[in-house]
Amino acid sequence: MTMLAMRNSMVGMLACAITLGAMSAATAQTQLKVMVFPGLSNFSIYAAQHKNLFAKHGLAIELLYTPNSDVLRNGLAKGDHQIAHAAVDNAVAMVELAKADVAIVTGGDNGFNRIFVQPEINAYAELRGKTVVVDAPNTAFALLLYKVLKDNGLNKGDYVVKPVGGTTARLEAMTKDKANAAAGVLNPPFTFRASEAGLKDMGAAAKAIGAYQSDGAFVMRDWAKANSDTLVRYISACIEGRRWALDPANKAEAIALLADRLQLAPQGAAQSYAVATDPADGMAKDAKLDLDGFKNVLKLRAEIEGQWGGNPPPPDKYLDLSYYDRALASTR
Repeated sequence: MTMLAMRNSMVGMLACAITLGAMSAATAQTQLKVMVFPGLSNFSIYAAQHKNLFAKHGLAIELLYTPNSDVLRNGLAKGDHQIAHAAVDNAVAMVELAKADVAIVTGGDNGFNRIFVQPEINAYAELRGKTVVVDAPNTAFALLLYKVLKDNGLNKGDYVVKPVGGTTARLEAMTKDKANAAAGVLNPPFTFRASEAGLKDMGAAAKAIGAYQSDGAFVMRDWAKANSDTLVRYISACIEGRRWALDPANKAEAIALLADRLQLAPQGAAQSYAVATDPADGMAKDAKLDLDGFKNVLKLRAEIEGQWGGNPPPPDKYLDLSYYDRALASTR
């Protein structure tokens, strides 16, 4: 064999090895199903997908959108998906109501929740006898709404609670049927759509309680223990995605990403980006959990639902931040 032929043969073998290696790496990616609600809270996930950060950590993500919290919670308990992102009060409800062994593993944001009513409503007192639309009647944003109404003199029984599903469904219920005359807790970009549709913004829901831990990731504890490396890699990709999303150097690309993934016009995407990156009330750095905000979640459940005799248990009952701590250390 001539030297040229030998060189060509070696080049061919090397190219084949590289191809096989790439194929092997691709097939070795861990498959994960992740369920979320549509909305701005998924910014970090969108960024991690956009910048191939999940692939970097050996993961292939199937992102699923839930129509309501029941589907999200029940599917997580059954193993239909491995990770859920939603208001963390859903995880508390899974532990307390469904007796599911769930752990909250990251924080996220405060929800950016605002209460909207039909345009003819001028005060919360005018909701007496009217219908309020919620996702599920006993978790998260519904409890926030009840708290606001309670602070304004309306107790349960003074209004009709109508469960309709996630944010998309709540907005649709209010815009298509004025019999749903009352409040819905909405977050971006649905807040902008609600205003455009003529609904009245009554202000931030969390004003009623102060700090509030809304979005976070939660998993079944048994799955986390059996797949700890996978979970750490997932959280690492999300942390890196958040850093990219919130970096001012990426502003134009990040706004374009939101426009694409949330199906927004440029103005709406820019408004959503401004909410996410607000220095005071934007997304938490590195998706860190706000412990004071989570304590308020538990206090809210104790007050509104009368759970635990009004005395919530320690937050550690619902948290396992060891995976987050490992992920954070690996991304420094």
